[in-house]
Amino acid sequence: MLGLAQKAGRIASGEVAAENAIRSGAARLVIAASDASAASRKHLLDMASYRKIPALVWGGKDELGQAIGKSERAGLVITDEGFAGRIGSLIRQETEQKVDQGV
Repeated sequence: MLGLAQKAGRIASGEVAAENAIRSGAARLVIAASDASAASRKHLLDMASYRKIPALVWGGKDELGQAIGKSERAGLVITDEGFAGRIGSLIRQETEQKVDQGV
């Protein structure tokens, strides 16, 4: 799903692009990599929280980058409401399944 959003031009990735999307009000969902530095993760999540944008921590930097066909990414911003809702739902389902399985 992240790959489709990237092809549709609905993802801002990279620190500057992600921050600009959040500041401009275009962001609909913020995803921070679980292995991003604590400062980077906190910065993205704080920006999202301040602007009341949904935010999740999911996957590693490698995983986020691969999902959109790019190199490692510490965070992504989804700028489309439909993609944001679906991707957020899929991430939450995956997280719940891991908790249920004790992972």
